[in-house]
Amino acid sequence: MDLFAYNFMIRALIGALVIGLAAPALGIYLVQRRLSLIGDGIGHVALTGVGVGLLLHHSPVISAVLVSAAGAVGIELIRQRGRTSGDLALALLFYGGIAGGVVLVGLSDDSSNANLMQYLFGSLITTSPQDLVVIIGLGVAVLLTMTLFRPALFAISNDEEYARVSGLPVRTLNLLMAVTTAVTVTIAMRTVGLLLVSALMVVPVAAAQQVTRGFRSTMALAMAIGLGAAAGGVAVSAEIDTAPGATTVILALVVFVALAVGVGTVRALRRRAAGQPREVEPPDVVLQS
Repeated sequence: MDLFAYNFMIRALIGALVIGLAAPALGIYLVQRRLSLIGDGIGHVALTGVGVGLLLHHSPVISAVLVSAAGAVGIELIRQRGRTSGDLALALLFYGGIAGGVVLVGLSDDSSNANLMQYLFGSLITTSPQDLVVIIGLGVAVLLTMTLFRPALFAISNDEEYARVSGLPVRTLNLLMAVTTAVTVTIAMRTVGLLLVSALMVVPVAAAQQVTRGFRSTMALAMAIGLGAAAGGVAVSAEIDTAPGATTVILALVVFVALAVGVGTVRALRRRAAGQPREVEPPDVVLQS
């Protein structure tokens, strides 16, 4: 494509590929813990970090990482102490984050609607070389963390009490997960935007679960789907002039629907051929390591 002769499109593609790998690698743990929407809450807090960066004339990505990490740790500590329910804490995160972000962005010199929209819905083509370095560095850190700590993170995702009895540092691992989620949300805001970031964490995992049952195989397939959706999103958006983030999410949803329909059809045909009654699946399927 002619557009990929330009440096800004190359940077956009590289950034999208990094997020396409990192987001599902983390998302599988969030799905397993039934925290699929936490990315939205942290995304709202990250908007406050963006506002801080614009107000102080520093990198919005770095300030968003710091502020969202602090917010994620605070919510995790509140959840562990049990003084506030998880859904209420998440709601406070939603409202406080978006309100603080809008106020700070409005107070900054760069308070145009266009500047705010690029963080809410993504703007890969505006990724600077400095932003790309940050995205790659943090993306690699997320991937290494999710891979190296996989057994321990898998244990706390399935049963915290068993993990605690087994001697695992559950609180430390939970805080690590919270900070990693904040980092992933922040670097993904350039790809899909803060309002769509949870989709790239959850949809590839949901699609992979249609055809796999093992944890490692689901994780690998989810990362492959995320990678393909990210690359396809940038390519398609360049051709038809649409938002790369929204296009990436739509492609991931298309894969999910295709796999869900395809797997359901194959199972129905097999049952019909074998003369078996309709299979009723359990409401929750726990992945096995």
